[in-house]
Amino acid sequence: MKVSTRGRYGTRLMLDLALHQGNEPVLLRDISQRQDIPLAYLKHIVSPLIAGGLIRSSRGVKGGILLTRAPGQIKMDEVIRFLEGPIAAVECVDHPETCHRSGYCAARDIWTEIGEAIDGVLESITLQDLADRQKAKSPDRADMYCI
Repeated sequence: MKVSTRGRYGTRLMLDLALHQGNEPVLLRDISQRQDIPLAYLKHIVSPLIAGGLIRSSRGVKGGILLTRAPGQIKMDEVIRFLEGPIAAVECVDHPETCHRSGYCAARDIWTEIGEAIDGVLESITLQDLADRQKAKSPDRADMYCI
């Protein structure tokens, strides 16, 4: 599995929220500036995260976006799934009907194991874990990171 720009930028957006969210919504414009991500691109990334229930938006003078749960309650597999879709390395893992060899293919077993390993890692890490790792890596520049 290769994480797309959408997945990388979406992860940076979520990490930025975890690091900067207080009681007030965070402006997309501020995230865009801190993360050097085009604002127009961020606007497209926000939609699936809102639809997935990970963030919410508010309009008006004090508008912006907020996490819907504490960062410790948001697992990274949720973030990636809403942004990237299924995590399978090849289509036949999730849809065996796409290949007439699926039932007896040893390679499919390996692709399945790879997907399970990726799932396991992403399910074991929360957004808070990622934020804590970021703070430990660069305590003086916690807002500068590359994903």
